[in-house]
Amino acid sequence: MTEHDDRQAKVQKMIENSRLAMLTTVDEDGRLVSKPMATQDVEFDGDLYFIAERSSHKVRNIARDPRVNVAYSDSSAWVSLSGDAEVVDDHGKLSELWNTFTDAWLEGGPENPENVLIKVSAGSAEYWDTPNSKVVQVVNLVKAKVTGERFKGDNETVDLEH
Repeated sequence: MTEHDDRQAKVQKMIENSRLAMLTTVDEDGRLVSKPMATQDVEFDGDLYFIAERSSHKVRNIARDPRVNVAYSDSSAWVSLSGDAEVVDDHGKLSELWNTFTDAWLEGGPENPENVLIKVSAGSAEYWDTPNSKVVQVVNLVKAKVTGERFKGDNETVDLEH
């Protein structure tokens, strides 16, 4: 496994650990707008899937301008993915990804023509990872303050073009 493969695997693991994301699109006035979304498929190969309503603002924004950002965060790690999105009408894939969590937010199940997939093809990812333990984080912060050295963490950019 190459260093690039290790970094891509790390991005996948970070996404798995924080399934909720903020999907940022460009609205009709050129403003960046973010909406919380649940990631449906975490077998990350550079593509992510979300389920949305066809008539939603985010779907209209993507139809007008496919550039998006997807951000994930948990207690000690952050991932930012940039790429392009598209609306996908794939009933088989929608049925495969539909679950009880989705059922709580969207009506009619995968049979409802209002429910569609948003496929994000990420071109790159940047992540920041810090030690998981709160005690280690506090010790590193204090050490950085006392020594004047930068806080130790893992920050990398990963090219995901496929």
